[in-house]
Amino acid sequence: MTTIAAFVFNMFQENTYVLYDETKECVIIDPGCYDESERAELLDFITSNRLKLIKLINTHCHVDHIMGNHFVYEKFGLKPVMHLLEAPALQSASFFGGMFGVQVTPSPEPEEFIEEGDVVRFGNTELEVLFTPGHSVGEICLFCRKEKFLIAGDVLFRQSIGRTDLPGGDMKTLLNSIMQKLFPLGDEVRVLSGHGPETTIGFERGNNPYVG
Repeated sequence: MTTIAAFVFNMFQENTYVLYDETKECVIIDPGCYDESERAELLDFITSNRLKLIKLINTHCHVDHIMGNHFVYEKFGLKPVMHLLEAPALQSASFFGGMFGVQVTPSPEPEEFIEEGDVVRFGNTELEVLFTPGHSVGEICLFCRKEKFLIAGDVLFRQSIGRTDLPGGDMKTLLNSIMQKLFPLGDEVRVLSGHGPETTIGFERGNNPYVG
């Protein structure tokens, strides 16, 4: 059984997720920890639960989702895993941080690239990679078919969707990703988004004003 720990980090109120199971192997998805207290909170959780962090995954590389990449690399020696199309965004994240008045330590270069159809494994858990562009050019979601949950990045939120006015964003592409990739997963699927509260596919199908 997979345990999902969520942390709300940085001035953008970004959701960082740590996933682990009974083996104590874990992955961290979109580490957004920005200041010392946030970094300490994340580190304390991992160490106090005696977790073995084996992978750092970025659903996409907007600045609020990669603020903690350098910290994770510094503490655990892990470089990020992402879609190839997100590499330019990762390289320019510090520049875009400056546009928002935020100083961001540059992320290490990617360890590897993953794409649609790949499976991320840790312990007894498998996460299927879905290619879901629209909010960004190379965004991915991670789906646990066995336990019916989806790490959705900034694709789908509770009664909202990701913004499309940033570089690489496109409304038509985003809506297609949601309708063609996410909605077919099933109404019972839990959706854990990059910002805001948890939701389900079924709730969004009936209540989301953008795609309902």
